[in-house]
Amino acid sequence: MAKKKSGDTREKLLEAASEAFAAKGFRAATVAEICARAEANIAAVNYYFGSKEALYQEAWRHSFAESIRLHPQDGGVGPEAPAEQRLSGQVKSLIERIADKNNREFFISQMELVDPTGLLEEVMFSAFIPQREKTLSIVRELLGPAASEAEVAFSETCIVSMCIQPMIMQGVRQRARNTRMPAPIADLGAFADHVVRFALAGMAAIGNDLRAAGKITADGK
Repeated sequence: MAKKKSGDTREKLLEAASEAFAAKGFRAATVAEICARAEANIAAVNYYFGSKEALYQEAWRHSFAESIRLHPQDGGVGPEAPAEQRLSGQVKSLIERIADKNNREFFISQMELVDPTGLLEEVMFSAFIPQREKTLSIVRELLGPAASEAEVAFSETCIVSMCIQPMIMQGVRQRARNTRMPAPIADLGAFADHVVRFALAGMAAIGNDLRAAGKITADGK
């Protein structure tokens, strides 16, 4: 019988931990349960990760990397494309990521919000900041040079919120089976297109306000 490779055991522990933490959160998921799911010795967590806390962090990183692999942030739109198309690619990717029922990264994050441990703060910060900078760059380009950094940040927050909030409410509706909540979004593509149109119109309105205030001329200078 072939010996089990150490890499296989580590990968199985990450998969099992991701499932357990996404379903129960850090505190309720036990090392014993995770090892049973991974068909590993209970000492394996300390051997490969050092602690349950470190496993929690690595499980989120593992889930995040898998989520990005399946749903790249650019949505398949190249860097040479117009800013409007690049924004559309990012919006569609984010909505698809959150709507993916197998996206453990998002569910682990939600469980962390419900019952905070503080263990993921730095891990999530280091992962999300590069992604946010890419979105901010597109928004900055669309708003133009006269827009303040506060206006850029506010616009980015609004766009991301439009993607995330409806998906969260949809998940809550499905889990609670509460038909009085907003109906689920059946066509994610159409919803993503709407978010992009709404965002572009809003940023165009901000540009008009800047022109009216005399900050920029009609040709954008």
